[in-house]
Amino acid sequence: MSAQAQMRALLDQLMGTARDGDETRQRVKFTDDRVCKSHLLDCCPHDILAGTRMDLGECTKIHDLALRADYEIASKERDLFFELDAMDHLESFIAECDRRTELAKKRLAETQEEISAEVSAKAEKVHELNEDIGKLLAKAEQLGAEGNVDESQKILMEVEKVRAKKKEAEEEYRNSMPASSFQQQKLRVCEVCSAYLGLHDNDRRLADHFGGKLHLGFIQIREKLDQLRKTVAEKQEKRNQDRLRRREEREREERMGRRSGSRNRDRRRSRSRDRRRRRSRSASRERRKSRSRSRERHRRHRSRSRSHSRGHRRGSRDRSSKHKKEVWTIRK
Repeated sequence: MSAQAQMRALLDQLMGTARDGDETRQRVKFTDDRVCKSHLLDCCPHDILAGTRMDLGECTKIHDLALRADYEIASKERDLFFELDAMDHLESFIAECDRRTELAKKRLAETQEEISAEVSAKAEKVHELNEDIGKLLAKAEQLGAEGNVDESQKILMEVEKVRAKKKEAEEEYRNSMPASSFQQQKLRVCEVCSAYLGLHDNDRRLADHFGGKLHLGFIQIREKLDQLRKTVAEKQEKRNQDRLRRREEREREERMGRRSGSRNRDRRRSRSRDRRRRRSRSASRERRKSRSRSRERHRRHRSRSRSHSRGHRRGSRDRSSKHKKEVWTIRK
């Protein structure tokens, strides 16, 4: 990659797709299903194992450092939960790797000479010490490359101790079986990357394996998978707690609403009863007033009737008296 391409990739990684206003690049968003979510989380096996014996070639989905930058910016504001997609991807890849490892173990068991359980345990111990030496040498080389010479020297001293243990384990293993069988190359399958390891591999071969890009790449993938599982479990637990809290809040609001509705109904009923009482009292007062007015009208009517009757009788008496007087006068 040229210096200009490296600079462009670095700017993409830092600033995202919008760094130069290229609308063509912005047509594909990091949320698109065509974008590799494992790449956004920097754990796609196609990237990690590139250039190794198990190079997977190009990923079928889109890989773009600018989209990864867009994702990192957006994930600070909201939880996108892409870890679940990446976890499913890595689980599928590791499951296939473990299946190949079991098949390789089965083929070795079928092709190699069968040995007793005691001899097998001694051979297993030699293999384990070989792995320890290879891992320590790889670590010492890494520290030396980083300039940490003192720590590198300490690890090399530890390597010498493990070599002494390995020599004793090999002696026990050699004495437990015929010389002809011991000279056969006993192989073992690496549990991490499914590569073959020999019982008699020298330190350089072991260091190259355990410090190699393939083995370290599988370690990185497996560690990332463990981290994703933990992150997904934590986020799912948090989501469940949030969902439970929201449900409790809704139930509490519903209970409060029902109580408030009950109180409102009680108040409405109380107001309705008050209105009915007021209307009843008002109607009673109106009836009493009506009866009082009726009695008053009746009394006035009776009073007028009596007055009229007395006046009529008085007039009749006056007319009768006047008539009598006239008759008396005539008689005279």
